[in-house]
Amino acid sequence: MASTSAIILFDGVCNLCNGFVQFVINHDPTGRFHFTSLQSEAGRKLLATHGLPPVVEPETVILIEQDRVYTHSTAALRILRQLSGLWSWLYAAILVPRPMRDWVYRFVARHRYQWFGHRDACMLPTPALRQRFL
Repeated sequence: MASTSAIILFDGVCNLCNGFVQFVINHDPTGRFHFTSLQSEAGRKLLATHGLPPVVEPETVILIEQDRVYTHSTAALRILRQLSGLWSWLYAAILVPRPMRDWVYRFVARHRYQWFGHRDACMLPTPALRQRFL
């Protein structure tokens, strides 16, 4: 993996999270982002490497950039900032105080299975995308 790459850890059984991963893939033409589910062995190892507890009930996407870890709204906004198109403009929301941003993020996270559903197992990447998944 290139030193300019970043890793997104996501809830592999969440339909909203899987949709977000597909969205990032479609708007990341340089292939900067790599992915792994929080439930995978690679995800658990990354959490341990960065001093984070194992996740039983994922409530956040996690972004790892150059050994820095970002969670909740900060992770989502940092990801959007690096995508092609006008999506990067949404990074301006970083000016909203983090407690307010994270309250909205956590509200959606608490209801995501109810609103968007979930799967029984983590998504499997297509052969064309396999190199972007850990």
